[in-house]
Amino acid sequence: MGKVVLVTGAARQLGSRFVRRVQRDPGVERVIAVDSVKPPYRLGAAEFVRTDIRQSAIARVLAEHAVDTVVHLAVTGSGAGPGGGTRSAVKETNVIGTMQLLGACQKSPTVRRLVVKSSTAVYGGASRDPAVFPETAQPKALPSGGFAKDAAEVEGYVRGFARRRPDVAVCVLRFANILGPFADSPLAEYFSMPVLPTVLGFDPRLQFVHEDDVLDVLALAAQEPRRGTLNSGTFNIAGDGVLLLSQCSRRLGRPTVPLLLPAVTWVGSALRAVGVTDFSPEQIRLMTHGRVVETTQMRDVLGFDPLYTTAEAFADFARSRGTGLLPPELMGRAVDGVARLLDVETGAAGAGGGAEDVYAGYGADDEGANR
Repeated sequence: MGKVVLVTGAARQLGSRFVRRVQRDPGVERVIAVDSVKPPYRLGAAEFVRTDIRQSAIARVLAEHAVDTVVHLAVTGSGAGPGGGTRSAVKETNVIGTMQLLGACQKSPTVRRLVVKSSTAVYGGASRDPAVFPETAQPKALPSGGFAKDAAEVEGYVRGFARRRPDVAVCVLRFANILGPFADSPLAEYFSMPVLPTVLGFDPRLQFVHEDDVLDVLALAAQEPRRGTLNSGTFNIAGDGVLLLSQCSRRLGRPTVPLLLPAVTWVGSALRAVGVTDFSPEQIRLMTHGRVVETTQMRDVLGFDPLYTTAEAFADFARSRGTGLLPPELMGRAVDGVARLLDVETGAAGAGGGAEDVYAGYGADDEGANR
């Protein structure tokens, strides 16, 4: 008999894609897709069960289908229904829903593996943060609200579950910002704006993970571990390298508008009010201080190597969004011109500090950031 996999958050784009992806695993016999709303996406041969994980009915679903593997993807920054749902409803699904699901898993005699989608946002975002967060690092200041706080609380409940059910293999995957052609996250909405508001005086380092790599690592975590690997524990998941926010804007061909931090906060509130994008306080902190995580355990213990680097994941996302107001080539020439002007004014022309060091297509500064 093959495995019976239950996937929460199946009405989201990522959840529905994973439901279809896990069905291709020869070791999987059945897939049970769960969400509180009907999915607008195809689910293949999976059986869809419309139920709210905040309710005790999720325990009956586990029992009726003899589920042995649970992949919990219903930990998100916005809801799956029209408009994304209110913040309070999203928080209840993230936190209360996780508590109900873990309680049902604890009582289930058939559950043997649990995979939980989390986020590197649990590390927070502050000026005193380390340059690179390892999996064992503790944030200087715990997230005070929003999705980051939800994810931190969820991880706390998962650790408690792991202590109570040591026979269940538990894998927590902390994803960096997920991007790709189908990305529907608040950060993807931000990068799709014609003009990008930024925090004056800051050019944060960012990491991305491609949505295809997300599907692959979720599938890996839901399987029995390969020889020499262990897919139980907490792992940071991100593509190699980093990009500066300024590099992202140039690659998109979208100009930036640097604003003082109070003004950025006001703009973010206005954008949320009109439904343009969920420019939340935690996203503003990311746009201020950035966040980079170490992925050694992802390779050495989990045995996963992403197919896409941070730069490649962003490039694939950028192609899906089309050219912005300013074509990247034009922006590159403009930056080159400014750099040459500065060289002339400072007498540094020909001294090795030319425009190539500032911007050469997607060259020197991008490669330096990736290193």
